[in-house]
Amino acid sequence: MLTLEQATVRFGGRAALDAVDLDVAEHEIVCVLGPSGSGKSTLLRAVAGLTPVDGGRVLLDGADQAGVPAHRRGVGLMFQDHQLFPQRDVAGNVAFGLRVRGAARPERTARVAELLELVGLPGAQRRAVAALSGGEQQRVALARALAPSPRLLMLDEPLGQLDRGLRERLVAELRRLFGRLGTTVLAVTHDQGEAFALADRVVVMRDGRIAQSGTPREVWQRPADEFTARFLGFENVTAATVRGEAADTAWGRLPVPAGSAQGEHPLLVRPAGVRLTAPADGLRCTVETRTFRGHHVAVRLRPETGPPLEAVCALRDTPEEGAEVGAVFTAQEVVVLG
Repeated sequence: MLTLEQATVRFGGRAALDAVDLDVAEHEIVCVLGPSGSGKSTLLRAVAGLTPVDGGRVLLDGADQAGVPAHRRGVGLMFQDHQLFPQRDVAGNVAFGLRVRGAARPERTARVAELLELVGLPGAQRRAVAALSGGEQQRVALARALAPSPRLLMLDEPLGQLDRGLRERLVAELRRLFGRLGTTVLAVTHDQGEAFALADRVVVMRDGRIAQSGTPREVWQRPADEFTARFLGFENVTAATVRGEAADTAWGRLPVPAGSAQGEHPLLVRPAGVRLTAPADGLRCTVETRTFRGHHVAVRLRPETGPPLEAVCALRDTPEEGAEVGAVFTAQEVVVLG
C-alpha cells in the first residue's frame, strides 16, 4: 500500500530523512520508533504530504504522490494533541471529514454512530469535547480519523499525553480495533512498550535512516547494533572479542550462542541472562540498587571488573543492597551485535 523509495527531506544542510526505503503492506500495522530528531515525525509528514520530499518518491497503491496535496492523498492523520474542534460537539468532530467529502446527512449520522460504538463512546454525539477526559478525546480523534475510511491511517504519538495505565489499555483496544477493521496503520512513537504492543512490524530510526526493521520479537531478541540495543533500554553492552562459542569481555570470558559472528563486536547480555550465585561461583559483584518492576526486581550490580551490570530477580530471591554476590551468564541471553 505504501512505498518510500530513497525518500529524502532536508532542512537547511541537514537531512532529516536520509534516502529511506520502506514498504507497508495492506492491513499491516507498522510502528516507527526512535529518539527525538531521528526523523520519525518527518517521515510521517512526508507520507501525509505536509512536508515535501527533496528526493526520492512516496507511492500509495503504486501511484507517485509528487504534487498531490495532503487532502487528496486519502490518508488519515491523528496527532498527539488530538486537535479537536472545541466549537463542535463530538458528532461534529467525527463527521468533519465526511462533510468535507460531501457525504449526505443520513450517511454522516450513521457513520458517526457506528464509529462511536467502535471506539467505546456510544451515544456521545452531543457531548462537548471540552467535557471529555483525555482518553475520551483520544477516542474521538481516532473516530474522526477513521470516519472517511482512509486507505492508510497515520498516528503521531497518539497516546503520548495519557497516563501509563490508560495508554496500556488503549493500545490493546487499538490493536483489536485495527484488526477488526483491517486498517493499514503507520504510527510513530518514542515509547517502546507502546510500539511493541501495537505493531506487526517495528522500524527503529536513527539520524534520518532506518537502523532496524522487523517483527517486535525479532527486534527485541536480536537488536541490530549497539545503538538499537541501548535505545531499547538494554544497559549490559560491552566490547568483546568472539572466538568460537565464547567471548573475551570486561566481565571475563562469556559464553555466546553457536553460530555467532566472530571477531571484535559489541556484545549484549540481557538482564535475564545474568544469574546470581554465591560470590565464589561467578564474577564477584556488589549489589548497588534494587528497583521494583512489578513482577520482578531489577538489580544493579557493581562487578570487580568491567562496567555495571543489570540483572533481574524474582521478588523472593532479591539480595539486599550492599550484598556480595556472584554473576554467571547464560549463552541464550547473549547477543553478538553488528
